[in-house]
Amino acid sequence: MAEDELSALLKGADPAMIVVTAAADGERAGCLVGFHAQSSITPPRYCVWLSKANHTYRIGLRSTHFGLHFLDADDHATAKAFGSLTGDETDKFAGRTVLAGPGDVPLLADVPHRLVGRRLCVLDDGGDHVCFTLEPVAASTSGPFTPLRQSQARDITPGHDNTERPAPPTERAGAPV
Repeated sequence: MAEDELSALLKGADPAMIVVTAAADGERAGCLVGFHAQSSITPPRYCVWLSKANHTYRIGLRSTHFGLHFLDADDHATAKAFGSLTGDETDKFAGRTVLAGPGDVPLLADVPHRLVGRRLCVLDDGGDHVCFTLEPVAASTSGPFTPLRQSQARDITPGHDNTERPAPPTERAGAPV
């Protein structure tokens, strides 16, 4: 397969960016995500794919609920904070108003377009991201919005590179093996 063609095809899709949040055992996490999609109409299901290198992935393995924050085109600063910093070293929620959602998932008060989902299953097909299938339990919006697209976030350098995924995947990225 020609990876250049695949890359060009997927780049053209220009997905909307979201911030995914999770919490477990008193620890909270969040990251910028471009891999997400509705996966069923009846019953409603939504999937989000998290990088194995991310702190949010490790917290997500123990979380019962996830917060999906659909970013507006004006939310670049939020995207940068949750995409360029690593939760291994930084509290990404510091200085933000955070609400407690179902399952104690942290919700960003300044991002009104949200979906909260209860984790149903996890699929690890061996790639660098893992799929979490969610059952929507709450949704809110302040009305129509223009989503922040991946093309508008290309200037954000990720806090972890996808090659940093640890082995086994439940260990912290960059930790000695």
